[in-house]
Amino acid sequence: MSRGGRNDRPDAPERRCIATGEVQPKAGLIRFVVGPDGVIVPDLLGKLPGRGIWVAADRAALEKAIARRLFARAAKQAVTVPEDLFDQVEAGLARRVVEEISLARKAGLAVAGYEKVKGWLLSGEATVLIQASDGSERGKSKLRLPSETEAFIGCLSARELGLAFGREHVIHGALAAGGLTRRVVEDAAKLSGVRKMGGGKTPGKGTKSI
Repeated sequence: MSRGGRNDRPDAPERRCIATGEVQPKAGLIRFVVGPDGVIVPDLLGKLPGRGIWVAADRAALEKAIARRLFARAAKQAVTVPEDLFDQVEAGLARRVVEEISLARKAGLAVAGYEKVKGWLLSGEATVLIQASDGSERGKSKLRLPSETEAFIGCLSARELGLAFGREHVIHGALAAGGLTRRVVEDAAKLSGVRKMGGGKTPGKGTKSI
């Protein structure tokens, strides 16, 4: 999987972003639909009925789609774009990532806390390193993924990570390989694009920062 949640498998379904005009795998896009009342609704699960309107999971692309009224053009009808549409998307993606990490934790695929994460990194069990965007850069720099091909998630706050792990605040987390982890990585990539997060530190040469 490439940065931004894009899946490079040749058979991956692709859609065109209404803002950039680029065609890319659905994993890197956000789907919207027109509700019964003509209001644009983000469909983060991709299950709402209606013709999908796709926008790249990128802050600039979403802002352009809203500012230039591209949703109406794509829908070929008059639509209402909520003033808080951007906030809806960001909050919805953050909620999904937190919920998915929580599910991964319950499935034994996620741990939190400096020592536990360090242990997983040393044993090779960790395939994704998670660190709070508002954590100490000095503290975060002490943990690194041993492999240059693994992913780093840095788009969640310590409070959001705390919600995922049932604590007040969490700075360090890690994910093991698994289907749930793949979903976390893809949705975190979307959230990172919307929030324009760089993950704080540079996790290592070749590491995918999400």
